[in-house]
Amino acid sequence: MFVGAVSDNFEERIEQKIFHAEIVVDNEKVAAETKTYQKIPDILFFISKEGIDMMKQEIEANYKQIKRDIVLVSESEKERIKNDSDLQYLVKK
Repeated sequence: MFVGAVSDNFEERIEQKIFHAEIVVDNEKVAAETKTYQKIPDILFFISKEGIDMMKQEIEANYKQIKRDIVLVSESEKERIKNDSDLQYLVKK
């Protein structure tokens, strides 16, 4: 069971703002559907040749690379704006 309320706006009036309902689940149908699920294949493996889980290290390396990329893009854009006579006013001197 669940209950809820919605609000409307001036252009779209909603007459029925409060509701309650019941979600009816067909357990047999869900169980049959679940049996047909296929395993999602692994696309990226984090286990090294030595059997060490490298996921945390990979995530950290990706995080640091993204931060470096952001700094480089930011610096190059500032330089581009600084060298563009139409945009120079955007950069503080």
